[in-house]
Amino acid sequence: MPLTRAEVEHIAALVRVGLTDEEIETFRDQLSQILDQFEILRQLDTAGVTPTGHAGNLETVMRDDDAQDCLPSADVLANAPRTDGDLIRVKAVLED
Repeated sequence: MPLTRAEVEHIAALVRVGLTDEEIETFRDQLSQILDQFEILRQLDTAGVTPTGHAGNLETVMRDDDAQDCLPSADVLANAPRTDGDLIRVKAVLED
């Protein structure tokens, strides 16, 4: 389903993106190919397919969040580039 130049320009205006003439032609071709792929998918018979929320089974791959002892302050501070007593110094990230 080839898109026209006007349709690509309309889509670009909707998303407020400025495109050059070359980009319009590139996107016209690419978007047309994407729509062709959707047309192929639309032709599939999915009558016997059970709808699912996910393509596969979900399972947790994260480990349990078990409480552990903290590192000693001296070990943590040894890895800090700048310290001030028992604190780690960082550059200011807020502006006045």
